[in-house]
Amino acid sequence: MRKLQALNKQTAPKSVMPERIIQFGEGNFLRAFVDWIIWNMDAKTNFNGSVVVVQPIERGMADWLNGQDCLYHVNLQGRLNGEAVNSLERIDVISRALNPYSQNAAFMALAEQPDIRFVISNTTEAGIAFDDTCKFNDAPASSYPGKLVQLLYRRFKAFDGDPKRGLIIMPCELIFLNGHHLKECIYKYIELWKEDLGADYEAFKEWFAKYNYVCATLVDRIVPGFPRKEIADIQEKIGYKDNLVVQAEIFHLWVIEKPENMDIDVLRDEFPAEKAGLHVLIAESEKPYHERKVTLLNGPHTVLSPVSFLSGVNIVRDACNHEVLGKYIHKVQFEELMETLNLPMEELRQFAADVLERFNNPYVDHQVTSIMLNSFPKFQARDLPGVKTYLERKGELPQGLVFGLAAIITYYKGGKRADGTEIVPNDDPKIMDLLKELWATRDTQKVTDGVLSAEFIWGEDLHGVKGLSALVKKDLDLIQEKGMLEAVKTIL
Repeated sequence: MRKLQALNKQTAPKSVMPERIIQFGEGNFLRAFVDWIIWNMDAKTNFNGSVVVVQPIERGMADWLNGQDCLYHVNLQGRLNGEAVNSLERIDVISRALNPYSQNAAFMALAEQPDIRFVISNTTEAGIAFDDTCKFNDAPASSYPGKLVQLLYRRFKAFDGDPKRGLIIMPCELIFLNGHHLKECIYKYIELWKEDLGADYEAFKEWFAKYNYVCATLVDRIVPGFPRKEIADIQEKIGYKDNLVVQAEIFHLWVIEKPENMDIDVLRDEFPAEKAGLHVLIAESEKPYHERKVTLLNGPHTVLSPVSFLSGVNIVRDACNHEVLGKYIHKVQFEELMETLNLPMEELRQFAADVLERFNNPYVDHQVTSIMLNSFPKFQARDLPGVKTYLERKGELPQGLVFGLAAIITYYKGGKRADGTEIVPNDDPKIMDLLKELWATRDTQKVTDGVLSAEFIWGEDLHGVKGLSALVKKDLDLIQEKGMLEAVKTIL
């Protein structure tokens, strides 16, 4: 084994570029997704920008990053155009990392740097929240939106409300319309701190509204994080003692919705990710892409999991390659769910093919049981809209999706699989109690009626969906009589 070098700018080359992006968040996802994208933009376009990382909470990874001069490797794994990929790239786009709780002056001074143009964040879903206990003079405000307003006001003052010094703000938190929620929080803080802003209140509010641009975004890349099992092999391969290696799938998608106060071509020109050949879409609306992801990625996951597990298959990849289950997944995705969306069919086919390639990742053993948590709410959000739209458009129910619902209901019966493996459903106790009570009757009609009429699950009585009760009952009987795998064959 060769001796490993420390990883820093003395032992490895590091680019020096103007600091153009403030990034709230230093975790695995942002480093393997956003920073990897910016690194590619710098290499393939004239973007020429580096990232200043701001640690959003008091305890974080800023010291670790600075300890390696913000250098680290991204290990991308998966399939691309049918070929297995396992790459390692050294990312050098982060200039420095700040802890605003111990370096507040340095954090606030970022507002006065003329080259700063973008703010990107991933502070978890709970990060975009308004906390009325935050004070204007806190150093810093505890919430992410509060810190952002402090920074924006400092910039407003430093550049005397210059229209050209507004910021493009792109949150990556995993909530639908994240930018809309963030904008709402910013306005709430401006109102909360109205007295502190004093005579600047109206002008600052107008400057924010007119010359700052908050985008809603959709992000998609699975990032397992630090590769504990493979780290020794990876470090041997790269020759560095990199303690910040981050592993991710090769697929990536970033949909950025243009703000209402900015022209789409201006945004594309300022953030040239599309020109770099990256899978970044700057679009008029994020909504159809959100629906596409939920429907064609999350939707198949939700139904393939119980069908696969109860057929004796534990790994998503193995289900994709199974002679019967592979056909079931294909039917649900290409023949049913795809028919319920409104984007161009060619685009949908490509996305669905990408999804299957992701499911078939040779480097990730994705357990189907990990997807089974809270299956009823997942079906309600991801698959039920497709059931209704398919019925409306085709005049009949989608057999694969309805069979998936019957499989979930069967999974929640509990007990043991044919090979003796314990079946352990996990959901809201109220749902668990209902299913236990219904299955105790041993009457599939009562089970069907009880589940479909549970408005606390669905927000409605699903007996109103024409033909659903009869088809669910038929599928439940089929599964009880033949077993899952044989039952699947009958609907293919």
